[in-house]
Amino acid sequence: MIYLPHIIMALAVQAIVGLLTGNWWAGAALGSAYFIGREVAQAEYRWIERFGGGLRANMPWWGRLDPRVWPKLDQWIDWIGPVLATCAAAYVSG
Repeated sequence: MIYLPHIIMALAVQAIVGLLTGNWWAGAALGSAYFIGREVAQAEYRWIERFGGGLRANMPWWGRLDPRVWPKLDQWIDWIGPVLATCAAAYVSG
């Protein structure tokens, strides 16, 4: 499964934060935020390339959320997988 490394990395960050602070939800947020941010940044680049004439200044605030730049399932799974895994781990951990 090609998505497993993202989930493992997010859970590792969560475990570090959870073990050091006792706050597993903060670990879930931190572990997930990286992958959410990564995918959003890639969506921005796709929007700029497809609709913005190669210029970031042409991108509206909602460009990163435009469904036209999220056409592939793996683009969704790359951030949803870590979010679901870390939230489940936080829920189970207390």
